[in-house]
Amino acid sequence: MDLSELGVWPGISGQVSLVTGASRGIGKAIAQGLGLQGSYVIGTATTSSGAENISKHLNDCCIEGQGMVLDVNDSQSVESLFSQLAQQEKTPTILVNNAGITRDNLLLRMKEEEWEEVLSTNLSSLYRVCKASLRGMIKNRGGRIINITSVVGLIGNPGQSNYAAAKAGMIGFGRSLAKEVASRNITVNSIAPGYIETDMTAEISESQKEALSVQIPSGRLGKDVDIAAAVIFLASDAGGYITGETLNINGGLA
Repeated sequence: MDLSELGVWPGISGQVSLVTGASRGIGKAIAQGLGLQGSYVIGTATTSSGAENISKHLNDCCIEGQGMVLDVNDSQSVESLFSQLAQQEKTPTILVNNAGITRDNLLLRMKEEEWEEVLSTNLSSLYRVCKASLRGMIKNRGGRIINITSVVGLIGNPGQSNYAAAKAGMIGFGRSLAKEVASRNITVNSIAPGYIETDMTAEISESQKEALSVQIPSGRLGKDVDIAAAVIFLASDAGGYITGETLNINGGLA
């Protein structure tokens, strides 16, 4: 599937989309997908070089937007980003919380910093970024918040108690926030990808990929565009009456 073949989904063109963790993989595909729908896209990365690469990719795709530096672990970095966007009159009306990390280890061997870093980046970041986004969305009288969680938050995985806890927490956070802001015409939903082909999975061997595929009823890993297409649907007018939900995209794994 090519994102350019999805056609035009109403309600996205003219909006401003903020996609965290947009330098590669799923985040990169989401940023491109929303841009192809006519949204102005702000993609974030943790480094200046990453932000520059996002800007170049958007430009190469003839998409209006820019890459910007954001550390979702730092409240001041979040405030600085939204201050810059306000000065540019680019207040986000679509937010995709995609930034995330892994620090895998068995719990008995897991260091406290491995626990804290994953919880801060994957879960506490939602508190920081959503809170900053809501002001503009309420003023705009509408908005879309889409959180990228994981199948691991639903079924668990050995060596990923920190990651699973954070991803499960994202689902509960989204359901609660959805009830708080529904009357403001703001929807909050989660997408839980299964095993997706990205530059990270490209590093594993073919035998490991085959072992993963055996676990999936569909018999294959998903693609980043599968997730981007779902984001486009939830961000469009077609998804306007859906809120507080978790969309599982995992080929039948869970």
